Amino acid sequence: MSDRVAAVDCGTNSIRLLIADVGADGRLVDVHREMRIVRLGQGVDATGSLAQEAIERTRVALADYVALMQKTGVVRVRMTATSATRDASNREDFFAMARAELGTVVPGAEAEVISGDEEARLSFAGAIGELASAEGPFVVVDLGGGSTELVFGDSDGVQAAFSADIGCVRITERCLPGDPPDAEQVGAAREFAAERLAAAFAAVPVDGAHTWVGVAGTMTTLAAVALDLPEYDSDKVHLTRLSLDQLRAVCDRLIAMSHDERAALGPMHPGRVDVIGGGAVIAEVLADELARRAGISELVVSEHDILDGIALSIA
Repeated sequence: MSDRVAAVDCGTNSIRLLIADVGADGRLVDVHREMRIVRLGQGVDATGSLAQEAIERTRVALADYVALMQKTGVVRVRMTATSATRDASNREDFFAMARAELGTVVPGAEAEVISGDEEARLSFAGAIGELASAEGPFVVVDLGGGSTELVFGDSDGVQAAFSADIGCVRITERCLPGDPPDAEQVGAAREFAAERLAAAFAAVPVDGAHTWVGVAGTMTTLAAVALDLPEYDSDKVHLTRLSLDQLRAVCDRLIAMSHDERAALGPMHPGRVDVIGGGAVIAEVLADELARRAGISELVVSEHDILDGIALSIA
C-alpha cells in the first residue's frame, strides 16, 4: 500500500495543500489539491509584522486542511512558510498557530521557514517532472506574493538559484495604488521589478536555458486569461505554452484594467484581482530579460511546483 503524504505551502498571498499517494516508483499520484487566498503577507512590507487578522485567516484555512488530512489518512506532512514569515518580527505567533493545528495530524509537526534557495530547489523539482529532459536546461520561475525565485538546471538537478525580494503583493502595495494604475505608476513598478530582479539574473546563468517554466498563481492565472477560459481549469492550464508576444499581450491587458474589469474575468480568483496587475509587470520584465539573455521565445506554465517538491521531499 502506498504512503499518503500532505504538503502545505504557505506563501505571502495563498496557502495551498497537496495530498498525494507515493507510488512504488516514487512518483506522486494526486488525491487532492486546493488553494486559498489568505494574504498572510498583508502589510508586512510596510510594518515588518504579520497582521493578526491575516494569521487568523490562515488558521481557518489550515484547520480545514488538517481536517481533510485526517479524513483521508495522511501519515506524513510537511508545511513550509516562505517570504511573509521570513520577514515578520512576530513570526512566532504564526508558528505557534501552525504547530497547534498540524500536531493533531502528526505529533510534533510544525511549519518550517525555508530559505529562498531551498524554496527555489523545491519548486524546480516539482516543475520539471513532466517535461522531457531534451527540453533542458530549464529556467524555472516561481513568481509569488513576496518573492520571486529563479532556478537554472537540468534533469540532473539544480545548478544555480536565487530568491529575489519582489512579488505580486509587494510590488502592488509599493508601486500600484491606482485603479487602474497610471503610466507613471506602471513605469515605476517596472523599474522596481528590474532593480530587484537584477541580482537574480546576475546570480543565475539563464543564458544557457532552452525552456522557461513558470509556476504559481500569477503564472497560471496569466495562462488562463490568455486562453480565454470561461472559468479556471487546471487541466487546461497545465503545460500551456504561450509565445512571449501572447504573454506580453495578456499582461498589458491586465495592467490596463480596473479592479472591476479584472474581477469580471471568468478564470480570475477573487483573491488575485488586486495583485495580478503587479504580477503581470514582473512577468513582462522577466520575459524581456529572458528573451535578451537566452533567446527564450515562449513560456511553459506548470501547475506542478513547490507543492510537488515538498511532497517528494517526504515521499
